[in-house]
Amino acid sequence: MKLEEIRVILKAQRLWDFPGDIEVCSACGSDLMSDVLALTKEHSLLLTGLTNSQVIRTAEVIDLSGIVFVRGKRPGNDVIQMAEKKGIPLLLTQYPMYEACGILFKHGVKGSSQVD
Repeated sequence: MKLEEIRVILKAQRLWDFPGDIEVCSACGSDLMSDVLALTKEHSLLLTGLTNSQVIRTAEVIDLSGIVFVRGKRPGNDVIQMAEKKGIPLLLTQYPMYEACGILFKHGVKGSSQVD
């Protein structure tokens, strides 16, 4: 699924002007970046309520397709600028994490679990 489709489904806003045709292979929801590093596949979409620069660094290390900030939690301008500089798409949705993940799953976005 394309990132622009996800933006529409989650009624999300872009936090900088990235290309909407980026492909998302799977998604995960977590506020623990150690879990994201250990358990998430590359090219996944991360849904999180954590808004500090560690999220951007984590996304860069495992080559995430983008980040969705949930519960309307907006990162600071320094975090947005860091993401833009590194080419990491950022979205902001008002949905809580559980609902946002469920909506994406309902629309066919797979989880990034190692379990089949």
